Amino acid sequence: MHTVIEYGLLLVGAFSIATSFNVLLLPNSIASGGTSGISVIVRALFGVTPAITQWALNVPLFALGVWLLGKRFGVKTAVGTAVMPLFVLLTSGWAPLTDNPLLAAIFGGLGVGVGLGIVFRGRGSTGGLDVAAQIVAKYTGLSLGMSVAALDGMVIVAAGFVFGAEQALFALIALFVTTKTIDVVQLGFATSKVAYIISEDEEKIARTILHDLDRGLTRLTAHGGFTGKERTVLMVVVSQTEVTRLKGLVQAADPQAFVIITGATEVLGEGFKLQ
Repeated sequence: MHTVIEYGLLLVGAFSIATSFNVLLLPNSIASGGTSGISVIVRALFGVTPAITQWALNVPLFALGVWLLGKRFGVKTAVGTAVMPLFVLLTSGWAPLTDNPLLAAIFGGLGVGVGLGIVFRGRGSTGGLDVAAQIVAKYTGLSLGMSVAALDGMVIVAAGFVFGAEQALFALIALFVTTKTIDVVQLGFATSKVAYIISEDEEKIARTILHDLDRGLTRLTAHGGFTGKERTVLMVVVSQTEVTRLKGLVQAADPQAFVIITGATEVLGEGFKLQ
């Protein structure tokens, strides 16, 4: 059943990407990276159907990835590689939603980001330049993130030469929106906070957090950098809305307490479901 759900997420995500591509990005000549961006450029130059270009790029890249990187991609990547251009072909006749390139960049990037986020939640991939980026990372020593950025950047620069600098800027907007949307889909809107508290009266603060804030905590053993003295650091995870109350409780318990509060993108485990 779990496998069926993952394949379902892969198909839904690929359909969202294809739809956003055909009704927003392609009609407005926005090539925001990836093989889909390349297909926008190729259509403008040679009139080739984007789905054909994507198949022509995705399939060889997948085969090259399997050859050079091993069979790490699995069946789901192969399915994504084949299905993504198919959905682009099936939705190619859909009417554009807008001829405003800024709106197309924002909402096209949003739709692609939602689709990719869904695909990633299903532990899948649509292949394309992601495979090429892994190959580049392995053989050049660049990080994967830098490899992806470099390849997408090359596509956007090429789009600037073909469509003009303004279209390249719209492509950058779409890429930025896509990246942020992927994070939201995978991690959600809620942002947890982690507080590290150092105090001479950690017992009083610990009791306050446990009973008044109703949150669990962890005691960490640390040593002062200057004195070398062993200290106890209290670590507590709270929701965004509880930060102010936590600071107030700590301040009331020990005005001299040293408190560090930082963001936690995701918190998992029993007892860490933040409302």
